[in-house]
Amino acid sequence: MTPTYPNLNVSHIAKVHIAKVKITNRRSDVQYYSFSVFDANWKHIPFASQDRIVEVKLNTSKIIEIYIRSEDADRVVYICSESKLFKGTEKVALVSSRICSKVKK
Repeated sequence: MTPTYPNLNVSHIAKVHIAKVKITNRRSDVQYYSFSVFDANWKHIPFASQDRIVEVKLNTSKIIEIYIRSEDADRVVYICSESKLFKGTEKVALVSSRICSKVKK
């Protein structure tokens, strides 16, 4: 997930900030990713995006826009992506990963 240190910018929507991150899938055993936003104590911060779970096919990238209320913007420290592994698939993945980027202040 890039950038490593994303910026929170004021969006075109009143009282809302936005962060844009790019996720690239290099894993053949994973096709879906979810996102989450955390504060310094790893407590969830509510956010909005077009999709909570995003399909990213092998060797492709997707830009994700994450919308955070302006009142929560000062608390945001981490934006994370997590690979989603599903039961019942033919492939057995051994590692589920969470990758976090630290927001620039």
